[in-house]
Amino acid sequence: MSDNQLLEVIEKYLNGEMTIEERAKFEVLRNESVDINDKITEHRNFTFLVKQYGERLELEKRLNAIHNEIDVHALEDELKIHPSWIIQLWRNHHSKISVAASIAIFAVLCTLFFTGYLSSREYNYLQLGDKINKISKKTDQLSNKINNLNPHPKVDNPGNFKGTGFAISSNGYIVTGYHVIKDNDSVHVQSFDGKSYKAKVVYTEPLADVAVLQITDPSFVNLSAIPYSFKKAESDIGENVFTIGYPSNAMVLGPGYLTASTGFKGDSLQYQVSIPVNPGNSGGPLLDSKGNLIGIITAKETNVEGAHFAIKSNYLLNAIQNIPADSLNKALNLNTKNTLAGLSLKQQYKKLQSFIFMVKVYNQ
Repeated sequence: MSDNQLLEVIEKYLNGEMTIEERAKFEVLRNESVDINDKITEHRNFTFLVKQYGERLELEKRLNAIHNEIDVHALEDELKIHPSWIIQLWRNHHSKISVAASIAIFAVLCTLFFTGYLSSREYNYLQLGDKINKISKKTDQLSNKINNLNPHPKVDNPGNFKGTGFAISSNGYIVTGYHVIKDNDSVHVQSFDGKSYKAKVVYTEPLADVAVLQITDPSFVNLSAIPYSFKKAESDIGENVFTIGYPSNAMVLGPGYLTASTGFKGDSLQYQVSIPVNPGNSGGPLLDSKGNLIGIITAKETNVEGAHFAIKSNYLLNAIQNIPADSLNKALNLNTKNTLAGLSLKQQYKKLQSFIFMVKVYNQ
């Protein structure tokens, strides 16, 4: 495909002119190619700037028209005749002055945007892994000795980075965010009852911010059947959703609802959700009211209340399908039966606890 043809396809994609089948195929291609994803982002930003520039020119035309409409010489005469000239000026020309002032203020805001003053403050993307202060070498050595003596260490040694993960099979495969485990020296996962297990990274897809872990600790006992299924279709805006994760050392439930079908700056890989999440929630599951897994918590937009993002579940499914067979020493079979539907949120939370893990990352 030539650059011109690719540009035409990208424009159809961004303008919503593709069929459902075309869009699905293109999103798979986008997910597999960092270069194409970068071109989509660049073209979206370029189109946005062109649109803003056109709007700015239109503002200038409107300001000039208003300036020409106001009779400056008549205003000068009024100032000489009336002692209370401010009141008289407002009475005769308040509508024109209000419009001019409003447009002038908006023009100033546009100028701040183009200089980068506003954009550098309003559009910050914060991934929700929880970075822990580095501990000293002596403390590391002491913790390692304790871990060797105790196969189920508690949360006293928090590691250097913390997030959330959830089981995708009963035999120890867990999903979390790629940015949670990036550059790790070792990874442990901790269950809700405080037991800690060593794990290894078996597959990552950085573009989708997905990482698949496997518990390798010999003390791990297989879980019961996974209670949630993986939703492939898009979820509806306004749908009630919830997440469970570890923004602290305790498991926290976060209810909310789906607010947009795209994420940060229109990213089609993500949903936007209004839900209480904080650092440490990254990698946690996003489920709908029926207990279907619809996404993975990944990030939030700073300085914007309630703007949080989750990678859509179909990209998780794509990532799982892309795992090389020789990377798995156990079968990875996804659950297709949902046993959470029809339960209250309280009942769903209790049933989910065993399948949500704190992910603790250690590095030197």
